[in-house]
Amino acid sequence: MKRFFYLALFFLLLSANNATAQKFALIDMEYVMKNIPSYETANEQLTLLSKKWQSEVELLYKEAETMSRNYQTELVFLSDDMKAKREEEILAKEKEANELKRKYFGPKGELFSKRESLIKPIQEEIYNAIQEICSEKFYQMVIDKSSNPSIVFAAPKIDISDDVLQKLGYSK
Repeated sequence: MKRFFYLALFFLLLSANNATAQKFALIDMEYVMKNIPSYETANEQLTLLSKKWQSEVELLYKEAETMSRNYQTELVFLSDDMKAKREEEILAKEKEANELKRKYFGPKGELFSKRESLIKPIQEEIYNAIQEICSEKFYQMVIDKSSNPSIVFAAPKIDISDDVLQKLGYSK
């Protein structure tokens, strides 16, 4: 009987230990970012820069296309040497356009570097505010509901988006 009592007590303590509530919170990062003026300014700068660079790249592609059309119309009148020279010029112009596109928009391109220099400090500031709120309110996990479309419903009281904005000084 004693053995049964101790066994029951052991399982009771074990289950009580596992029954501690874990606290979760949600955040809408899109909402938070859109309510930070410096993020909007940085985003506008990146959009303008991207459009400018895109037009430069498109201009080079159009030049290559024009050169190619001119080559096709003059093809009958050109000697073999002139044909080869024109083909090389067209290929060089296309290569130049591709290299410029990679330079601006590639994985390690200038747009990526510019985005990182403008947006990363804002993201770090938000992350630090989230960490402070988590330590104050004892949250074990914060889920970004803007990037997780599988969340069907979440109670508004666990959304800490406005708390983060308030912690950053952008209260509504």
